[in-house]
Amino acid sequence: MSRQYRLGLYEKATPAELSWEERLQVAAECGFDYMEISVDESDARQARLDWTPAERATVVKAMRDTGIPLGSMCLSGHRKWPFGAKDPKKRAYSLEMMDKALELACDLGLHVIQLAGYDAYYDEDKWDGSCECFSENLAKATEMAAAAGVVLGFETMETPFMDTVRKAMTYVDEVNSPYLGVYPDVGNLTNASLLYGNTVADDIACGRGHIFAAHMKATKAGQYRDMLFGEGTTDYEGALSQLVPQGVRRYVCEMWYLGSPEWKQDVAHASSFVREKIDSAMETLS
Repeated sequence: MSRQYRLGLYEKATPAELSWEERLQVAAECGFDYMEISVDESDARQARLDWTPAERATVVKAMRDTGIPLGSMCLSGHRKWPFGAKDPKKRAYSLEMMDKALELACDLGLHVIQLAGYDAYYDEDKWDGSCECFSENLAKATEMAAAAGVVLGFETMETPFMDTVRKAMTYVDEVNSPYLGVYPDVGNLTNASLLYGNTVADDIACGRGHIFAAHMKATKAGQYRDMLFGEGTTDYEGALSQLVPQGVRRYVCEMWYLGSPEWKQDVAHASSFVREKIDSAMETLS
């Protein structure tokens, strides 16, 4: 625990065909402290929620052998099965998914689950009751998280429903539980600041005391992903000017493997690029 903060790598930065030991070893070699596992809407990653005890033990062994833990989960599967979906069967599965994700988190020793901030993403799921059902099921999900001892943090998204910390805090304040907070995406916040004319720092200030971790991601106006660190207009300095003094000490480089033969070099660059930003902010604090 020599470092004052921890930097994680988003799982999707590595090729899908890697074993868990290979994937975690890449994170170690590229300068990361942990990895964030993804449970998205795809069949392959949804299947992780039903891993057998033996499959879970294999992942735990890989963590022990490499020295790199899975420290958090990005639970973006709620994009397809949102808390506020029109179809009651989808709403029911949103909570079943939450329950399984919490069980998996406990079995793997995860600290934080990042929630997708969507009441309803696809048009087929949108209806007049989306917000009401979202609030109702969010409260249930938070109670489940409290029982499991795992915190839930809202990701600030690319859609107007929850693209700022201020909007996320509306629901955090409503639920009023220490197990629900914010896990902002700094790239998405930067694009939101361009839309609304505010600053990333001022928006993050709205979440003081309720921010568990942050995604560091390269973006530019109109583009929310698939960029390399050093590209784009993300306001890392403005974000860290608030995150670091607030005591946020867990960060994840969110990036995607896009088939480049230099992908591993890109991952290593992400680590050094983001660490330089965080280290500079930490020095300012001291």
